[in-house]
Amino acid sequence: MSQSQIQEQKQEQKLSQSFSQQQLLQAQLTELPIAQLIERVNTEMDDNPALETGAENQDFTENQDFAEAPAYQDPAEDYDSQREREERQSALDAALESIGRDDEELPVYHSGSSLDEEREELVYGETVSFYDQLKEQMGLSDLSEHERDIMEYLIGSLDDDGLLRKQLDAISDELAVYHNLETTPQEVEHVLQMLQQFDPPGIGARTLQECLLLQIERRDDSRLTSLMQKVITNYFEAFTKKHWHRIQSVLKLNDLQAKALFGELRKLNPKPGASMGETVGHSLQQITPDFIVDTQDDGTITFTLNQGELPELKVSQSFVDSMNEYQQHHEKMSRQQKEALLYIKKKVEAAQGFIDAIRVRRHTLTVTMQAIIQLQRQFFLDGDESSLRPMILKDVAERTGLDLSTVSRVSNSKYAQTRWGTFPLRHFFSDSYVTGEGEELSTRQIKAALRDIISAEDKRKPLSDDALTKLMAMQGYPIARRTVAKYREQLGIPVARLRK
Repeated sequence: MSQSQIQEQKQEQKLSQSFSQQQLLQAQLTELPIAQLIERVNTEMDDNPALETGAENQDFTENQDFAEAPAYQDPAEDYDSQREREERQSALDAALESIGRDDEELPVYHSGSSLDEEREELVYGETVSFYDQLKEQMGLSDLSEHERDIMEYLIGSLDDDGLLRKQLDAISDELAVYHNLETTPQEVEHVLQMLQQFDPPGIGARTLQECLLLQIERRDDSRLTSLMQKVITNYFEAFTKKHWHRIQSVLKLNDLQAKALFGELRKLNPKPGASMGETVGHSLQQITPDFIVDTQDDGTITFTLNQGELPELKVSQSFVDSMNEYQQHHEKMSRQQKEALLYIKKKVEAAQGFIDAIRVRRHTLTVTMQAIIQLQRQFFLDGDESSLRPMILKDVAERTGLDLSTVSRVSNSKYAQTRWGTFPLRHFFSDSYVTGEGEELSTRQIKAALRDIISAEDKRKPLSDDALTKLMAMQGYPIARRTVAKYREQLGIPVARLRK
């Protein structure tokens, strides 16, 4: 009886592990924009002869009544291309060589883009700093006003690599002296821990060691992940000096295990901020909209998933036939034939799993875009930025049934072509501002109104923040002077005396 129970537990554990691997594949493909997905499909077809192209792929269009999708857990580990792995390895090597050197502190405040820049729409070729992207993620987080002020200061204190080089007590003192914001190092650390949950993994770390550990913590639990954490935690000095044989010996790994471990360690990114900037700064021709939204004059809104040159996939019939034939003669098979059967079966299952993951991606993107259109319908009708209502990740997650992190990753990596221009999905998200009368306003709507007022001002006599506050109230936005100043800074607009 005892032996039977043990066998049953092992079987359940194996099934759970297999399911987790399929979830990981689904999450990886869901996050990829269409151009990278096509590359991934081509790579998979090269690696798996059981995966073939089928009939020509058709556009996938849905109306506004698309059914909700089931939720699944979205793992944090991303799919990296070969080029990205090589860049990260080079950056990691450089970071290890520079350990111990003093880093110069960058200015604390980093302003946004200037007022003179074109701001009518966010086109898909726009360059956005990683500071702006972190502030957008901050806007989608559940923070108190006090925590927002600390968070914004922490983001401004990050260096170009996305690391925090200042001591927390020094930041606490600066907030008190320069911003009249009383806080403690413990409060600053609490907010920093929330910042470290933002993307990309490793952002907001205080040391290279912490940066790498933060990335490892985002991975699925496994023996490999545990070994990576042990190396960075207990043998970091040996790691920085590339004493691979010493690490292999102390962990008692064979050559194959050591190769896999060191290969994964080299994928870690020592400069999350720099890589984030590179991703946004790539040439605009490399970014293709993932959704084509069509707004008719009668108010009908439909959209199409841009499939590009993505082929329709199928499992090779010859592999399926071979597997069936082998299975019919399983008892009379030689050892070599059994090995062939295992190979064929593995490839067929991998091909089917990949096809299923593509289907999940299509469904996930569809219901996410469907929810965004439903929540921001007025904007898709008139293209007026002030029509964007308050909307956070949680709103889309609740409407679709998807996991919050899944919505976040879809929104951070996809673009939508609309009648009014091409926008990143994160453009449609904004937090809310509740007035003293209890009215809920979109912060994006408020910022748009503020920007319009400043654009129309007499440049010989620019408006002060007090004057802007009064004009905003007259236009139906009764916000505090402090809020006006904060939004003005987030828009990259200088104070009045600097706008003459």
